[in-house]
Amino acid sequence: MPMRRSVIIIMVCALLATMFFAISGDAQGDKQRADSMSREAKREARRERRTQRLEAYERHLDSLVSSNHFRFMPQTMQQLPAGMMRNLANPYYELVIMGSEVDVCLPFLKGYTPPYYPVLFNYVLTSVKGYNVEKMSDGWHITFQSSMFSSTDYTFSLEIYSSYGGATLTLSSPFSNGVQYNGNIVGI
Repeated sequence: MPMRRSVIIIMVCALLATMFFAISGDAQGDKQRADSMSREAKREARRERRTQRLEAYERHLDSLVSSNHFRFMPQTMQQLPAGMMRNLANPYYELVIMGSEVDVCLPFLKGYTPPYYPVLFNYVLTSVKGYNVEKMSDGWHITFQSSMFSSTDYTFSLEIYSSYGGATLTLSSPFSNGVQYNGNIVGI
């Protein structure tokens, strides 16, 4: 009889332990499911915040361009068609559009064949010819011309990409290879 009692006690303990682990396992599974649902909700909230920030940035950039008061800050320059890419570390190189005036402070490489010679365009242009702003599917396209106080007309073509904030300025002349600048648009 004592052996039988021991076996029953062991079986009852085993049954209770099995029930405890099953209940505890269900609770852990419920907790893991809740955690995974919570993680998914957090991911979705982060995606939504990023989407809202990107849309707000696009609206901000569009408002800068449509106001005609913004600054193009070049970070690189390259002589066309396949010149060496140069990094521009000077924070004072810029193209500023302020309504009907344009401030230009940009390096440029003159000439069609080597040796090219570098010049710095540093002008305040009180009037430009053919200023045209066109809204495109991926941003803006701005073009205008100026003689920059010389006998040559220079054509400025600025492509602004609203979705990622970058911009490309191409400055060309009939007597020199064009120069392309890549950079950002910022407010004044």
